[in-house]
Amino acid sequence: MRSLRVIWTIFVKDLRVEWRHRETLASMCVFGILVVFLFNFAFEPAGEETLRLLPGLLWVAFAFSGVLGFNRSFAAERENACLEGMSLAPVDPGAIYLGKMLANLFFLGIAEVVVVFAVSLWYNFSFIPSLKWFALITFLCTLGYVAVGTVFGAVAANTRMREVMLPVLQFPVAVPIFIAGIEASTGALKGDAPGDYLSWINLAGGFSVIFVVLSYLLFEYVLEE
Repeated sequence: MRSLRVIWTIFVKDLRVEWRHRETLASMCVFGILVVFLFNFAFEPAGEETLRLLPGLLWVAFAFSGVLGFNRSFAAERENACLEGMSLAPVDPGAIYLGKMLANLFFLGIAEVVVVFAVSLWYNFSFIPSLKWFALITFLCTLGYVAVGTVFGAVAANTRMREVMLPVLQFPVAVPIFIAGIEASTGALKGDAPGDYLSWINLAGGFSVIFVVLSYLLFEYVLEE
């Protein structure tokens, strides 16, 4: 019960900080829209070409929007040795991690909705026929990506070149999530039978569970460093 209160407190704290400054979420949404905007002028796809390029475009926008959020996730805690204070607090370090992860998941989820809406407008593409499966795929892959990004965001927060180190650390680890997300999204958006891309969904779900559990268990050592 105490851990749940810690998770909720950290989650609400991050929401309040973001509501006060409105920096992280705004930058994530603007960057995602900018990626979609530039791709629209670069390719101007139509019909079958849209279905081929769209999943990759979406996950490029999601991935780099996430980097902006993860870099800002521990920005406040860098000041006045707050990370050290959190490590000394008599609470489960995993609860701190879960609170941060849920906040990042919330922010990236909003950015993804904005990006999908922009794609539907500029590419004249409807996500409604495949919305159920596409939403499931996006959630599972985003969960795994956020799990990795949050723990590496904490690692990078203690480095001098944190903006460079974060993508260098997290992208190689998150590759299976991106591959599964692109492949499963391609099948869903094309209208294929769910059985054709169910293995990719299972892969995304499996890696997401592994990443969340490992990050939860290892976060104590991240705080100590």
